[in-house]
Amino acid sequence: MRLVIADDHPLFRMGLKYALIHQGFDVVAEASDGLAALEACRALQPDAALLDVKMPGMTGIEVCERLRQTNPRLVSVLITTFAEPAIVQAARAAGARGYVSKETDPESLARQLRDIVANPDVDRLPHVDVPRLTPRESEVLPLLAQGYSNKEIAKNLGVSPDTVKDHLARLYAKLDAGDRTEAVSRARSIGLLH
Repeated sequence: MRLVIADDHPLFRMGLKYALIHQGFDVVAEASDGLAALEACRALQPDAALLDVKMPGMTGIEVCERLRQTNPRLVSVLITTFAEPAIVQAARAAGARGYVSKETDPESLARQLRDIVANPDVDRLPHVDVPRLTPRESEVLPLLAQGYSNKEIAKNLGVSPDTVKDHLARLYAKLDAGDRTEAVSRARSIGLLH
């Protein structure tokens, strides 16, 4: 299997390359940033791209999105230490076919890559539990994130402060949060706030 790998940490990238070569992969290119990975994939047409999520210039998620538009048959797999729900959701939306941990041993990584490329239509990204917000809760949440008081939120939305309290109580319950700060942090981590 022909593979492009991209990671901005040279030692990790080198170790990854040699581990995958040892597992029988043909690493046709390596890149230290997202733009170089995109160019290598476009020029070399590998079977798959193994992309670090966080790279300079262009993230692995952005590379996935561009590759999906220009070469939908190429299988993009993200490799990361970050398992934040918002990142997983963004990866899924960008067309990533897999999401593997940098802590995975070489044999397991090789098995996962082969399985993902052989069965690209199977969703292997972790499932994220995102609560459904009512339209009004969706209006309250960004105002909460901006630091508005209950009174200010009420005035902004044309409702009473007691109504805002009710919406906040439901938001806290849905987000499993004990206070405003925790609610905003949890909402950001699962992609409800950007």
